[in-house]
Amino acid sequence: MIGMTSFGDLLGPQPVLLPENTDAEDALLENKDPVQVAAAHPTASIAWAHLAEGALERGKDEVNADTLAGYAFARTGYHRGLDLLRRNGWKGFGPVPWSHEPNRGFLRSVGALARAARTIGETDEYARCLDLLEDCDPRAAAELGLD
Repeated sequence: MIGMTSFGDLLGPQPVLLPENTDAEDALLENKDPVQVAAAHPTASIAWAHLAEGALERGKDEVNADTLAGYAFARTGYHRGLDLLRRNGWKGFGPVPWSHEPNRGFLRSVGALARAARTIGETDEYARCLDLLEDCDPRAAAELGLD
């Protein structure tokens, strides 16, 4: 018998639920400096997402050093997340649910990368990021304010 994924696809891959990175997540919840958290836990996408979002906020949607730093931080979080997704069975497509908290570091990194790409005029990258978010979880872009 073929089972349905939580996204309702009979034949699609099962959703990937990344493992928790409690050390990094707890440090960020305790308002530790994301720079220190990323240095101590360089594989934690959530730390890179925090760094990216902070830099983009400082950049105020203009092309400047903060925006470019945000782009670099987001790309790092995105690539670290891809590594972890692949180690957990993801084949480059399929559900990565927003509702699963440990997935949010990756998804937030993709969202930050989209914002930074849009700001610097990299429209193809912006579209790719939105497509990836849609493939991962149709609700992710809205949760990230990228309607």
